[in-house]
Amino acid sequence: MRICIVAEGCYPYVVGGVSSWIHSMIRAFPNVEFVVLAIVANRSVSGKFAYELPDNVTEVHEAYLDDVDWAKKKRKGYRLKPREYRAMRNMVLDRPVEWNVIFELFQNRKFSINEILMGPDFLHISMECYKIKYPQIVFSDFLWTMRSIYLPLFLMLKTELPKADLYHCVATGYAGLLGSMAKRMNQCGLLISEHGIYTREREEELIKAKWVEGIYKNIWIEQFKKMSTLAYFDAGLVTSLYGHARELQIELGCPAEKTMITPNGINTQRLSDLPGKKEEDAGFINAGAVLRVTPIKDVKTMIQAFAFAKKKVPNLKLWIMGPVDEDEKYAKECFDMVENLKVEDVIFTGRIDVRDYLGRMDFTLLTSISEGQPLTILESYAAHKPVIATDVGNCRELIYGLDDSFGAAGILTHIMNIAEISEAMVDLATDEEGRLQMGENGYRRVMAGYKLEDMQAQYKKIYQRFCEEAGLEWSEEPFQIQLKK
Repeated sequence: MRICIVAEGCYPYVVGGVSSWIHSMIRAFPNVEFVVLAIVANRSVSGKFAYELPDNVTEVHEAYLDDVDWAKKKRKGYRLKPREYRAMRNMVLDRPVEWNVIFELFQNRKFSINEILMGPDFLHISMECYKIKYPQIVFSDFLWTMRSIYLPLFLMLKTELPKADLYHCVATGYAGLLGSMAKRMNQCGLLISEHGIYTREREEELIKAKWVEGIYKNIWIEQFKKMSTLAYFDAGLVTSLYGHARELQIELGCPAEKTMITPNGINTQRLSDLPGKKEEDAGFINAGAVLRVTPIKDVKTMIQAFAFAKKKVPNLKLWIMGPVDEDEKYAKECFDMVENLKVEDVIFTGRIDVRDYLGRMDFTLLTSISEGQPLTILESYAAHKPVIATDVGNCRELIYGLDDSFGAAGILTHIMNIAEISEAMVDLATDEEGRLQMGENGYRRVMAGYKLEDMQAQYKKIYQRFCEEAGLEWSEEPFQIQLKK
């Protein structure tokens, strides 16, 4: 079986989170051939992989959201055929779309995207949309906004699709769009696995964004919604990590009968018997944060909360463990904050192997403003460490449990609440007995329902189902052995 993993802005270019999940999934199925279709910002990141690809990954294809127009011929404007015009008009006006017509147009016809965006047909459709929905704003601004919105969409529609028996999209949005197009053009299966709810995450980002103002936020939000609606409609199965995420998918239009909860799983054996504290840790209470130093992890709030906590617990030490090169500007702001606050014992380790550090920690921290079901919490539990986490994604359920009797495995706080996070640090740092008990509660919880083999068993059934539907034979032999025969 040949599976195409479609991911936006993560694997194999950055580590952690969804990228780690994809990598572990590929490694969990050495009998399956995988190809990767990676959606990235532009060609500047091409080939800059953060992972050594497993042997069963045979190809990596890239799709660029921002790219140049590679068409050789420059014409004044490509004219759409009547049915193509109707399909594009409905797409722009948020009406029922003949997506097959759109897909065939971009996959089978030869034209430059510039010919469409700067041509008379897109102009007329934009004018009609403007008159019906947005006559109160300046048309020239509206037209250029429409072109900027549809440029990445059209670039995706022009993407050359690798052949596969199943497209496994690790989000809706642009990834889901490519998966839907592959299903319809190549008659393959389509599986959607959402770690966060893509539409809601983009909506939250756009509401906070400063680069887009006023009513234009709504136009962008509607664009993401229409892509997610398409993916939900075409998918044979849509998975989520926990119950509330599934409820959101249904609320956003995914048929309930297509949905399934598939919790994350980690390799617990890999995190057993970790080395404990070193001589340099003597006398310190170590708080560890395994994360990418990026705004969504809200490292600044963590640093400020630690500064207050350290005044009450002088032997507290903060370890911020993870890459600092994904958003160098933000990372520098974090470094400067530590210096300006004159707070001691804050260590930025950079990229690490968690096995070298996690056993040295007394508890871990996660101050994110958005999450799905964080692997870092599960890893902490596997190492018998309690967690302080913000109330995002599935963190509440991971800390307090759902229909189990294990007890609290940490402390939940509100996002960006420096006082709450600081108080939680003090509480765990000064209550050794409670801290150790919470760590054991977390360990029992992760062993009961979040092991890698549990997740692998679920996805094996899913992959076998798609394999059977495609009329293929499921083989347990490693993919490389299959190649040699």
